[in-house]
This record gives sequence, C-alpha cells and structure tokens, in this order.
Amino acid sequence: MTARPWDGIISEEDLRAYDAAGFGRRTGLGKRPALVVIDVQYRTTGTRPMPYWEAIDEFKTSCGQVAWDAMAQIERLIALFRAKGWPVMYPYVAPKEAFDTGRLGDKVPALLGIAAKGYEFPPQVAPQPGDIMLPKKHPSAFFGTPLASYLIDQGCDTMVVVGCSTSGCVRGSVVDGFAYNFRVTVPQDACYDRSFTSHAVNLFDMAYKYADVLSTDETLAALEAIAD
Repeated sequence: MTARPWDGIISEEDLRAYDAAGFGRRTGLGKRPALVVIDVQYRTTGTRPMPYWEAIDEFKTSCGQVAWDAMAQIERLIALFRAKGWPVMYPYVAPKEAFDTGRLGDKVPALLGIAAKGYEFPPQVAPQPGDIMLPKKHPSAFFGTPLASYLIDQGCDTMVVVGCSTSGCVRGSVVDGFAYNFRVTVPQDACYDRSFTSHAVNLFDMAYKYADVLSTDETLAALEAIAD
C-alpha cells in the first residue's frame, strides 16, 4: 500500500473516527480530465534546487527542494496530458499592481515585492502553445477567473490538481472544484508546501472530504486506463 504523507501525523483514533463516519471514499476519474498546474513559477521553486533556507535568500516565497521534487512528477503528468490531447491549464500569479494589495498584502507582504524573474515558469513545466493561461489574484484558481467556463467548454468532468502550495492555492482550488461537482484528484507528490506538516494535514483533509489523493504513479495508471 502506498505510504501517505499524513501517516504518523494523523492519529489512528482520528483516522478511525473519519472511517466510522464514512468519510474518505474515492470518487474516481471521469472521462475527460484537465490538468490544473497552480503557481509553479520561480517565485515558489527558485531558479535551481536548493535547501529551503538557501532558497528564500533568492525568493522569500520559495519552497526549496520540495518544489523540484514535485516538479519532476508534474513533468510526467504534463507529458501524458499533452500526449492524450487533454487540456493543461495554468492558474498563476501575475505581478501585483498597487491596487491589488488588499488583505493579501497585509497578511503576506513578501508576495508583493517579487522580482520579475520570479513570475517566470521553469522550462521543464512551462506552458506551451494551446495551454490555457489563467492569471489569478487569490488562492482559489476559480475566484475571479474563467476556469469553470473553460472546464465546461472543454467538456471536462475531472480536475487533476498539482502545484503550490498544498495548504493554500491547491486546497482552495480543490475545494471550489469539488463544490462545482468536478471529480478531483490530487497527486500527493506533485504538489508542495514550505511546511511538511501543513502539506500532510491538508492532503489528509482533501483525501477525506474533497478529492482522491493518490501518488503520481497511481494517478498516471488511472489516467492511462481512460479510453481515448
């Protein structure tokens, strides 16, 4: 059985309580998935693999080595989606204007002073012609963007959500996607966060309430099983 990030963090008693209440059932994939790649930019990855405490000297919002580990898995998923002709969508943060600060500027000022390089995409996971770009200003990829309309227009019934951060924009997008009645899968090793505990606990919450949380290997196998 595949190890889960929350193993050893969520107590056996808590797991028993959720299981007894009937939470955590898998919903599976539909017939037409879209890959939603959230905020995989240099500002969250750094320009090269580095330990966290070195990475934040380059970009305060970098997550360090865990981002590069996740990118290796994201690259595999992107390759499959492009080979299958399925949509690849990129909700991403664009440079902030003065009027964009809002409560985000109050809460996380470092997000407002990022150098232009930070908004670029690492080449191994960068958008290609035909991918759908969705600049956003808030954690959920649905808030203030046409993501839902693109998913509907493309005939998608499933979202495979990857990227950064597990506890923030990934979770916010997963919850909203679930609320729109999309099937949602989160490959646990294709998303990342600066806190492993937060990463693990939020994956647990998503797995038991909003999404199927699988490994990338499990996700790829399930995707390959969908008829072309």
